[in-house]
Amino acid sequence: MKALEGDITAWIDTWNEKPRPFTWTKTADKILNSLAACLTKVGTTGQKTEQN
Repeated sequence: MKALEGDITAWIDTWNEKPRPFTWTKTADKILNSLAACLTKVGTTGQKTEQN
């Protein structure tokens, strides 16, 4: 776990030296279609989440 934490910290430090904005490469429709395809493959567990 310590090695993972160190790697993440190093990545953050490197990123902070030269930050740049995140650019989406897919449209929202493409993302939602990918998600729908994934959910179709894995199915649902039948668990419900509490709505706020």
